[in-house]
Amino acid sequence: MSRPSLTTRLRTLARRLKAELLALSLAARDPRTPWYARAWALLVLAYALSPIDLIPDFIPVLGQLDDLLLVPAGLWLALRLIPPAVMADARRQAEAAPTRLGRSGWGAALIMAAYLGLLALAWVLWPRAGQ
Repeated sequence: MSRPSLTTRLRTLARRLKAELLALSLAARDPRTPWYARAWALLVLAYALSPIDLIPDFIPVLGQLDDLLLVPAGLWLALRLIPPAVMADARRQAEAAPTRLGRSGWGAALIMAAYLGLLALAWVLWPRAGQ
């Protein structure tokens, strides 16, 4: 019995990741989802759908590694924070009516605001680090 090729396995993994992101977007809107899980899920979705990456994709290897590591790690944590019953309902909804997740202008704005906030925090804390 032959094993599926690496390309086939990666495509399957990418389809599963897209399905989980769609289910996550549905679960984030569910009122049964706690506020902290909702906030984390929205941040993960904003990063995953934002055209702005932490490390730009044109930087060889590192540009793709952030997408291969950060999005799945954030998704993993979000799936642990959301109650299982909510995720099960969201997965059923996503399977019943699959929609396409596209790039998000709001996601880009949220990610830019987060980056600017981190830069401002670093700017404020940097002079105090040497004291």
